[in-house]
Amino acid sequence: MTREQILSAIRAHLADELEVDPGAIEEATRFREDLDADSLDLYTLVQELEDSYGVRISDEEAARILTVGQAVEFVLASGVTTTGDAAGDS
Repeated sequence: MTREQILSAIRAHLADELEVDPGAIEEATRFREDLDADSLDLYTLVQELEDSYGVRISDEEAARILTVGQAVEFVLASGVTTTGDAAGDS
């Protein structure tokens, strides 16, 4: 997946979960300060990332992800492969 695809998916999830305008969610958007996300909201986001991208996020790693852009970076750094073309091993 591309950075934009991951950002778009995270943006859609947050907009739905937190009932905010997806256009207001940018990479610099902070979960707690800008979106008023609480601990349960953040736990749900971590679960969504794990389920959608097959990544594992420890509690310590999750605590360091403070912005939407950091969440995107984490997914990319976890080795999520690009989809859409002829896929090899998944």
